[in-house]
Amino acid sequence: MDVGTLTLLLFAIFILLFLLNVPIAISLGTAAVIILYLSGKFTLYFIVQRMFASLLSPPLIAIPAFVAAGVIMSRGGIARYLIEALKAWIGHLPGGMSVVTILACAFFAAISGSSPATAAAIGSIMLPALLESGYPKRYSMGLIAAAGTLGILIPPSVTLVIYGITAEESIGKLFMGGLLPGLFLAGVLVLSAIIYAKRGNFKGAEKADWATRIKATVKALPGMFLPVFILGSIYSGIVTPTEAAVLSLFYALFVSVFIYRELKLQDIRGILVDTINTVSMIYLVIAAAMVFGLFIVTNQIPNIVGEWIKNANLTKFTFFLATNLMFFIMGTFLEAVSITLITLPILLPMIKHLGIDLIQFAIVMTVNMELAMITPPVGLNLFVVSNMAKEKLEEVVKGVIPFIVIMILVMILLMVWPDISLYIPRVLMKD
Repeated sequence: MDVGTLTLLLFAIFILLFLLNVPIAISLGTAAVIILYLSGKFTLYFIVQRMFASLLSPPLIAIPAFVAAGVIMSRGGIARYLIEALKAWIGHLPGGMSVVTILACAFFAAISGSSPATAAAIGSIMLPALLESGYPKRYSMGLIAAAGTLGILIPPSVTLVIYGITAEESIGKLFMGGLLPGLFLAGVLVLSAIIYAKRGNFKGAEKADWATRIKATVKALPGMFLPVFILGSIYSGIVTPTEAAVLSLFYALFVSVFIYRELKLQDIRGILVDTINTVSMIYLVIAAAMVFGLFIVTNQIPNIVGEWIKNANLTKFTFFLATNLMFFIMGTFLEAVSITLITLPILLPMIKHLGIDLIQFAIVMTVNMELAMITPPVGLNLFVVSNMAKEKLEEVVKGVIPFIVIMILVMILLMVWPDISLYIPRVLMKD
């Protein structure tokens, strides 16, 4: 068979398995193994060897460490005390409760690196508070699902770690590039929440006195210091992102056990189970994508597509539009790690040919991956919020539609204004 036929057969098998509800990693790996076997270029032993070799990259150690730190935060009191401090300061203002939700998600995102974990940890506390303040349940669910997506944009981010490994780009630079766009998106969500609250005249929490504010702030300080500790140590060059991930895990564990004293020995099993469930899914996708990538690289598909791009005379903007449309469509049935690992090896030659900065493209792509978290039918945050609120999935989808529009507008701004993504890396990496 020629390369074109094998490629079409590869995607046909993958889509067929996916439609049969076979897990994405199994679908991806099975399709690739079948095609490589039919091509006669690789033995099954070699394919399995490459799958295991793909997991030996040292930066991948950051993923379980960040995921575990996020789980500890949600179980060990860090998230709850952070929310109480934010409520004490701004909970009484117009839109205060919705703003608290967004800011709490932004803080949690700066530790966990996971969108579903952020939505689950903050939503379990803030959903009842939003409803008590009179916010419609549909809006409250949409807000939590959308704000939870900040988990993969504000560094540290599991998606940016995967992007950095695949594109061979500095993960530290990618984290720097995600900071300002993440804060910008959080600011836009805050502005929209305030406008919505003023129009609906929704009440806030009872205004806290100064003693309560100071007490809540002091209580939350150990947890609030964690993002500063992680990002400060990375940006100052003291540690690598992988080392910072491990340090964040031990710091979160120390705070939860010895300062807040809310984490007990019997909680360790639940933390390990949650962490292993998330990390094993990511690692299985990475191993399967390596086999998928083996076929793509061996048959020089990136070079073929790159030549097509040169002949098509695409501009940066039209390329961005085409890729973002593709990401949006793929995001309706695949999650961020799968999309990144499948598409990035093919797109890299085009990105370089068109002179697009890898960091800018990473951030635009990550915002699109955020949209994948809240677009049906397989948006992970939709399922998290639906289960948490005990509501039908379609109700959460209706609530999240306005936020999808907001995030698309922010993504367009990131496309046309590269400095939002590149300013901090340029300043901090200046000799």
